Amino acid sequence: MTATLIEHLSTPLPLITITFLIYWGAGWLQKRSGISWLSPMLITIAALIVILKTTGISYEKYYESGYLIEFWLKPAIVALGLPLYNELKHIRSQFITLFLTELAGCVVGIASVVLIARWLGASPDVVRSLAPKSVSTPIAIEISRQIGGITALTSAIVVVVGMIGAAAGLKMMHWGHVRRAVSQSLSMGTAAHVMGTNRISEISDRYGAYATLGLILNGVLTAFLAGPIVELLMP
Repeated sequence: MTATLIEHLSTPLPLITITFLIYWGAGWLQKRSGISWLSPMLITIAALIVILKTTGISYEKYYESGYLIEFWLKPAIVALGLPLYNELKHIRSQFITLFLTELAGCVVGIASVVLIARWLGASPDVVRSLAPKSVSTPIAIEISRQIGGITALTSAIVVVVGMIGAAAGLKMMHWGHVRRAVSQSLSMGTAAHVMGTNRISEISDRYGAYATLGLILNGVLTAFLAGPIVELLMP
């Protein structure tokens, strides 16, 4: 009976249903409790690991259903452009200021992780893998490959950075007395890529627009600057 149940659960429809139910439940729990660290993404990942280990379902089997989620992530990310379009008039009027702010955030983000990793004794491969930590996974993997990093490590770090930023970013800015909506939004998009953008978009479309701008600009700037900054700061 147990073997039959597990075999049924290992098909795409039950697995994707379980994934959505866990994510929905985690989101409901976070809203009810008000605890930002109860990240739906983090809880879903942890719960799925437990389920797969307990049932013996392989990751490859789960991916047969998981690829459907991955497929819909692409148009979902494109949909982030709608709030950006709605705020385009305001963004144009202050684009130079926004761009220079984003440039500073990108440089500090790359340089700080490189210097801290070197100070802690990380190997050159690990340092290079950490440099593109704050951009979305596809861009980060390609940057890591180009500058000699370990793409698997980069992918994992990007997810961790996104989860931490989404869970703690707003609280940290509150502690740092960062109050302006534009500043908060740009920071979340710059430091925590898609996850941070998704988190702050829950406040309003205006927040989401500037976070999306931060996400896009940081991706482009990191692609150009990660290599030169790493070469400059590496021995």
